[in-house]
Amino acid sequence: MDVHNLMEDVVIQNVNKLYDEVKKENPAWLSCDCTNCRLDAISYVLNRIPPKYVVSGRGVTHSADDLQDLQLKADIDSLALEGIRTVNSTKRPFHTQKRTDCVANTSHIPSYNFSIFTGSVLDGSNFEPVIGAKVLLKYNGEPVEMIDKTWINPYITCKSTKGSYTFWMKSLPAEKEGISKKFNFTLEITASSYAPTTYHFEVSCTSDAYIKNELDSTFSLKLKDLIIFKENIINPMEN
Repeated sequence: MDVHNLMEDVVIQNVNKLYDEVKKENPAWLSCDCTNCRLDAISYVLNRIPPKYVVSGRGVTHSADDLQDLQLKADIDSLALEGIRTVNSTKRPFHTQKRTDCVANTSHIPSYNFSIFTGSVLDGSNFEPVIGAKVLLKYNGEPVEMIDKTWINPYITCKSTKGSYTFWMKSLPAEKEGISKKFNFTLEITASSYAPTTYHFEVSCTSDAYIKNELDSTFSLKLKDLIIFKENIINPMEN
């Protein structure tokens, strides 16, 4: 048995049950209960409750009483309804598509598989996160295609992620396995009342004999913070 978070089972069951119950009531705010919207609501809840990991049947047995806790059930139901409402108010453009239809066409092997690029956009005057900044990732002068439609480019920074952005580009074809190559990327940052900013960075990558399309948060590259300035403020780094 692998390491397993028991709360996933509980949350998946509760969110789907609540979706079905809410759907019967047919409230005006419920406009969709597709698989993608349900998964988004499940993620919403799981990100807000403590996990409970087990590695054996014995662990499941010891945790059984904890999972019957009435307060825990109430908290999950409350978060589930909150998540369903939130997801329905901010549905992603691809939400009605099948998950398999969201995946980019990457049939080439061998290939260059890239890390997840992460970073933050900060205000140069106070180093606070900038909300609503558009971050566009480019390669060879063109916007980079993501691994699937659940990853967006350009990325719009938001309050809940404290000005952070993430990109996971689809793999690129390689001539053969084991070839190291340097790739040059550009980030273009625009935000209301801020001066447009461009940032260049280089990534070294070695080709693999497979296409990596399973999410692994440890396989990531943290880029330096992107500092942008109001249009009426001179960027000291340019002097």
